Amino acid sequence: METKVSSTTKEVVISSNKQTILIGERINPTGKKKLAEALRQGDFELVRLEAKQQVAAGADILDVNVGTGGVDEVKVLPEVVKVVMEAVDVPLCLDSGDSKALEAALKVYKGKALVNSVKGTEHSLEEVLPLVKAHGAAVIALPADERGIPEDAATRLEIIDKIINRCGKLGIPLEDIVVDCLALSVGVNSNAAIATLETARMVKEKYGVNQTVGASNISFSLPGREPINTVFLGLVIAAGVTCPVVDVAKVRKGIMATDLLLGHDRFSRRYLKYYRENQDMF
Repeated sequence: METKVSSTTKEVVISSNKQTILIGERINPTGKKKLAEALRQGDFELVRLEAKQQVAAGADILDVNVGTGGVDEVKVLPEVVKVVMEAVDVPLCLDSGDSKALEAALKVYKGKALVNSVKGTEHSLEEVLPLVKAHGAAVIALPADERGIPEDAATRLEIIDKIINRCGKLGIPLEDIVVDCLALSVGVNSNAAIATLETARMVKEKYGVNQTVGASNISFSLPGREPINTVFLGLVIAAGVTCPVVDVAKVRKGIMATDLLLGHDRFSRRYLKYYRENQDMF
């Protein structure tokens, strides 16, 4: 199963048979006061810097989110998308809960975007999926609905069934659906990681589609988050995640090791090259 997304000059192929694709998470104002204020002021230099730094750190795709108080997403998201496209040549993941903002961003995007995301609510299905189809995009399917985010994998799979069924009716191919197996904090629920892993395994077995996860959510509210995130990533990649949303600079070393151990790095070439270029990090 191959999910292909692209910029004007670069295509990225997401597949369980290839190296893990990294979606950079840092262009998101949540918890970032400086970025939030810059977006409110219409100053996009910090966005440009974050884009370049993440690609330099090894990001294959960049998530772009401008959702914060005082920001008109319909106006600002397409402006930021244009800034990021000028700064780097990787594909973008357009991230908004506002369908009008997604539509505005898709209109200016050059290439095949990844849309983040569609939920299992009727409102989301009716608003987002036609945009995905009209613009030939790929889409992240989020197993949440009117009830919120289910804690158990079986209910999450039911919502994924619903989303995939609706995609099929609209002619959105299975390979253009990326499932978010959803990570919630183990600091709040000690079984949260188990539910995520079970969801990933069930989705992989039933559909074989590519999967993502917001990895850092697993350690929210806990101290010493980096080792938790790194170990969690190894587990979910083994379970079926192929393109996690991550702070690339912090976790790339661990993901390189995971790909090596899972047989996605023939003769250890990528790992050895990375080690030679970044010995000071080991």
